[in-house]
Amino acid sequence: MSALEEDGSSISAQIAIEDKLAGGRKPRGGGRGGRGGGGGGQSREVQVSKTLSKLLRHQAANAGIKLDAEGFAALDEVLNYGPIRSLNVTLAEIKQIVASNEKQRFTMKLNSSLSAELVPSDDSATPSQYLIRANQGHSIKIESAALLEPITLDAGNVPSRVLHGTYFAFWPAIEESGGLKVMGRNHIHCSTGTPEEGILSGMRKDAELVIEIDVEKSLQDGIQWWKSDNGVLLTEGGEGGVLSTSYFKKVTGRNIDVGVLWEDGERLSGLPEGIKGKVPPGKGPRGGNNRRGGGGRGRGRQ
Repeated sequence: MSALEEDGSSISAQIAIEDKLAGGRKPRGGGRGGRGGGGGGQSREVQVSKTLSKLLRHQAANAGIKLDAEGFAALDEVLNYGPIRSLNVTLAEIKQIVASNEKQRFTMKLNSSLSAELVPSDDSATPSQYLIRANQGHSIKIESAALLEPITLDAGNVPSRVLHGTYFAFWPAIEESGGLKVMGRNHIHCSTGTPEEGILSGMRKDAELVIEIDVEKSLQDGIQWWKSDNGVLLTEGGEGGVLSTSYFKKVTGRNIDVGVLWEDGERLSGLPEGIKGKVPPGKGPRGGNNRRGGGGRGRGRQ
């Protein structure tokens, strides 16, 4: 997590990361895939889901598609977007993907401007009668309060545990920069547990370090927190989009015992000797393995 958002290159980096982690290699020829669902070994559902994510999280403005205050786009416009249109995606497929996506990345609803007598049945429904959005992960600026549920001390909805997963390769740069950063996205992404505990969204399955965050303390200091429809916990951080290390309640290894690195906002130790900090595929510049350079691009991602 570095200041890549300032030059816009972080958006391209984020798209590359999502390509890598969505289930296979990026198809040649710009990622559009074939009409029959080839796409370099990816399933058709992965192709469509990935293309939807790119559009709704990052590319809507460039594609001339307007998002409303809650991040919804008109589905007929989405289906007419070139890379999606080339896949011949149907309304039935979109409904199936929204309903079955493991991480519940999307929400679809009827257009509220429809009058009651025009509400469609399943047989008569058309794309123009629906809106769709990505639930989180945007680099497009969207008003958080319109898209997300606020987490506040007054509401009493602060989760008992809030975790952020990261990697050995990025840990020195996290400490050096003073905390977690939003990068090209609008928020730092966190979860209420680990994948082993059945949490599907908010932490990567290959995360090596777990940062437990003192959300109550950060809220008391004026840091805002939110919850997305699919249960991801989000924050814009403080000044400069940084969630300070002072809010690190505990930092430990996930599958490898590295001891306790931080506790109650205080540094206890560094990574033990012999811990290899290899940049995960898709996390460094162009998916590279530069430990220092890669550390800036991949940190803090959901």
